[in-house]
Amino acid sequence: MKNQIKSFFKENPTRSFKSKEIAKRLKIKDDRTYLLLKNELHKLEAELFLSRNGKRYKIYSLPDTNKLIGYFNLNEGGYGFVTPKNSKTGDIFIAARNINNAFHGDKVEVVVFAKQKGKNLEGQITKVIERKRKEIVGQLKKSKSFYFVTPDDPKIHRDIYVDEKSLKESKTGDKVAVGNISWEDRMLNPVGKIVEIIGREGTLQTEVTSIAREFGIPFLFKEKSLKEAESISLDISDYELGKRIDFRDKNVFTIDPVDAKDFDDALSIEKLENGNYRVGVHIADVGHYVKQGTSIDKEASERGNSVYFVGKAIPMLPEKLSNNLCSLVPNEDRLTFSVIFEMTPKAVIIKNQIAKTIINSKRRFTYEEAQNIIESGSGDYSNEINLSNELAKKLRAQRMKAGSFEFFTPEVQFKLDQKGFPVEVLKKEIKESNMLIEEFMLLANKTIAERIFSKGNISFVYRVHDYPDEEKITEFARFVKSLGYVFNPKGGKAAGQFNQLMKQVRGTEEEGVINELAVRSMAKAIYSTKNIGHYGLGFSNYTHFTSPIRRYADLLVHRILDKTLISKTGRNYSLDQLNKICEHISATERTAMEAERRSVKLKQIQFLHDKLGEDFHAVISGVANYGIFVELVDILAEGLIRVKDLEGDFYVLDEKKYSLIGRRTKKAFRLGDKITVKLVRVDLENLELDFITVNDQIN
Repeated sequence: MKNQIKSFFKENPTRSFKSKEIAKRLKIKDDRTYLLLKNELHKLEAELFLSRNGKRYKIYSLPDTNKLIGYFNLNEGGYGFVTPKNSKTGDIFIAARNINNAFHGDKVEVVVFAKQKGKNLEGQITKVIERKRKEIVGQLKKSKSFYFVTPDDPKIHRDIYVDEKSLKESKTGDKVAVGNISWEDRMLNPVGKIVEIIGREGTLQTEVTSIAREFGIPFLFKEKSLKEAESISLDISDYELGKRIDFRDKNVFTIDPVDAKDFDDALSIEKLENGNYRVGVHIADVGHYVKQGTSIDKEASERGNSVYFVGKAIPMLPEKLSNNLCSLVPNEDRLTFSVIFEMTPKAVIIKNQIAKTIINSKRRFTYEEAQNIIESGSGDYSNEINLSNELAKKLRAQRMKAGSFEFFTPEVQFKLDQKGFPVEVLKKEIKESNMLIEEFMLLANKTIAERIFSKGNISFVYRVHDYPDEEKITEFARFVKSLGYVFNPKGGKAAGQFNQLMKQVRGTEEEGVINELAVRSMAKAIYSTKNIGHYGLGFSNYTHFTSPIRRYADLLVHRILDKTLISKTGRNYSLDQLNKICEHISATERTAMEAERRSVKLKQIQFLHDKLGEDFHAVISGVANYGIFVELVDILAEGLIRVKDLEGDFYVLDEKKYSLIGRRTKKAFRLGDKITVKLVRVDLENLELDFITVNDQIN
């Protein structure tokens, strides 16, 4: 009946009809079917398919001023928000009944309802303009009479029915990619075809491929790009050498994670006769090998960045470049792009030089090895490492004093067995060796941006970070004060207040929650040709220059630098080109972060799959009307305590107090509270963990 009515109005899009006229047109004669018709008309009115004026119905429409274009973000509670594009309107709340046939991430048209006092903007999705995903990855299953795929992404909220003819060799339980997806009626499930059989569930390769396909991350390189990479020669001509400053006789070294394969930055330090230091920040000269417009360049641009899953990386460049030609491996001549500083023992910069160079790294250190040298004062190149560290500490102190923020979001790392299964979860530690490298990379990036900006009227790629939303900062301040912390970000002292807060929470169990909420209160850093500065770092000028093996932004910066400062042969990109690339690589960066988080979450849940019934120390990381989100202190895995599992009372959400509060007992479960929980459900398919409280105890 509903489809009949819809078809009728679509054939008469501009006309209005009384219910009796519609019944006549649809050849409805008996009273019972007529009542059913009237009921369906009321439903279609509620769904905003129809509008009614008196007794007459017509297809619903509103003036264009009530319609906005934006991107849909589905929440775990079943509702969502649309973030408008090119509008100062805030996010628009979309109730579950008003999502229609939109998937998470889709570009949609939304009709905004009249704003009610005290409530956020609310609306209904009326049209999907562009699907974010052309394919959806999931597990193939079979019902009695049909096949369907359960999406891996919990934000894809409907199973996809699949055409039986597209099954090919796939079997139930296989991970598959579904394409050619159509979803016309939200009352029915989407339908698609299997376009690739990824593999059997449970292997590391299948996991990585599944996540990559799900997020639209290219996994394999094109044959043309691989052939281009193979044709690139290692030989360095005398002509090329003559254009570069030679650092091959200097003590150049790298410090990287133990499992790193691509080394794009190195350091050198030497004392000058005047008592100052000459510090070289040497970056792989990727632009020498990857020329603009080549197949490798086009693929690197499309990827935007390397992606680091647990146990497997998907590089931006073919391995011959990323792990060999461009990688600053020890005891090999490598072409580099360097920023060379003269600085005093107090880390005051006297002058800097940006130059093409050649190095030969003398030693590859892991962060752990460098840290041991810092702590013991002895070991290979201990003088260079300890001098570098002393200067880095002074640079850091200067940066903090000037208004830089210091955030540290706890992260985990995994030890995997031969099959890629996690056998141990460890919290990553940030030590002086990490901060040593970070400080010199920040200095190099800042110096490059300052030099370009000082030239004026050069189209360039900046890394920018806007001022935070005042309401979000006020809300965050209210929350941390409720936990007993001192925090007053007003009066132009936000950075100092944030840094004092981070020192207060360092090492506490609620550190992760507070850091996460602090980051959420901030704007997102992006790439842009408009230099608005970097609020979080406190820099007026900032860019990304130091990681061209893994970030396309840095490769762009190298090329622009080469054209404007080194060869001085003009410009290689128009402003319009750079604007489009900035928007694209900002998006690929966000996609990579989401995919990497999915990989980490999968490994956390795999690690916990055999630990049902065990107790864990946790912190409440979120509250909603349907339950409490908790983060395990040692593993940083997040799960849910459902309201129905909170015994002894009826709990309601108090948004102002960030709490679920018992109506009778007034017992409160508050954001940031420490709590002991028991693991009761592990869902590997949907990446979900369920917990219950241990005697409703809040520590």
